[in-house]
Amino acid sequence: MSDQAWINPDRNQPWNTLPPLPIPKEHYRNVKVLEQLGEAKASLARLHGRSAAIPDQKLLINTISLQEAKASSQIENIFTTDDELYQAFSQNDLQETYGAPKEVLRYREALWKGFHSLEQKEVFDLDYFIQMYREVKEAKDGFRPAFTRIVIRQGGSGMNAGQVIYTPPRGEGILEEKLSNLLDFMNDDQQYALDPLLKMAIGHYQFEAIHPFRDGNGRTGRLFNIHYLTKKGLLDLPILFLSRYIIDHKDEYYYLLAGVSQRSNWQDWILYMLQAVQSTANLTYRKINDILQAKEGILQAVRQQTPIQRPEQMIEMLFTQPYSTVKHFTSENIYAENTARSYLNQLTELGVLDKRTIQGHHYYLNIDLYNILSE
Repeated sequence: MSDQAWINPDRNQPWNTLPPLPIPKEHYRNVKVLEQLGEAKASLARLHGRSAAIPDQKLLINTISLQEAKASSQIENIFTTDDELYQAFSQNDLQETYGAPKEVLRYREALWKGFHSLEQKEVFDLDYFIQMYREVKEAKDGFRPAFTRIVIRQGGSGMNAGQVIYTPPRGEGILEEKLSNLLDFMNDDQQYALDPLLKMAIGHYQFEAIHPFRDGNGRTGRLFNIHYLTKKGLLDLPILFLSRYIIDHKDEYYYLLAGVSQRSNWQDWILYMLQAVQSTANLTYRKINDILQAKEGILQAVRQQTPIQRPEQMIEMLFTQPYSTVKHFTSENIYAENTARSYLNQLTELGVLDKRTIQGHHYYLNIDLYNILSE
């Protein structure tokens, strides 16, 4: 496949000639890419080892993944405050959650439902993509109809704002054909023997170029990134805070995506994704360490300065999410209602928690956890 084949000849017309994978090897078999690949793999391996050693995985499931959901949604201009999000999450009722917090929590639901569904599957398939899209968008449809025209326009407010920068492929059976090729490339490690991080970077571009859904493609594609890393054993849990890097380098993200279709610049795109993995693996690693240190420090203070019984269980629960309620402890049969309320108030007096009353309900904010996640 020549480099010229990867250049879209007319961004105003559907790119039905989007080439199948794999891409030419010279785009990733060079010193620059291989050096960055080595650094990304080292950082990811360190995170993998650290997270695997944590006894209570809820600490990661309910904190790091919630931040990933928030960041991934923010890329699509879905904004919520940490307070709104954590309060909604603590209620544990998606049906009673509305607006941006619900969109974020739906992404988190998709993150975990996809992870668990893949435990029962040998490979990724077309149903996986549809399932993730439906979870993210709370939708019942699937791939966009063959006649549906989607165009991607330049954002912002500059002189080129609103101009068409890309038109994804469309037509009878075209989306399914191109997605099937993508799945063959990602699933088949015999025919396409390539490092998983390189495959993730290449596969993410291809999915975004195919753009198979009427909406939610960005979030579905980012779910695919993390699920692919867990499926290949590079992480035990989908906790990589990958969207944080994209938020911080959003303009570059879209510029480099366009760089593949406009200039066949695969190398810079791959380098960007590898740098994203390295940076966010290091960030996630630091957050996990900070959370564990804060947890241990608070546990020691509770043991020394309060009469709280079973403090280990109390602190474990307080570090599974930033906002806690009395119900969290009673529903898990940790304490009776009056005991839980008394202990939470004691920790508020100690300065560990901040008691807040919102719409007549009492919430207890874990100050240290909240600050670490917000950094």
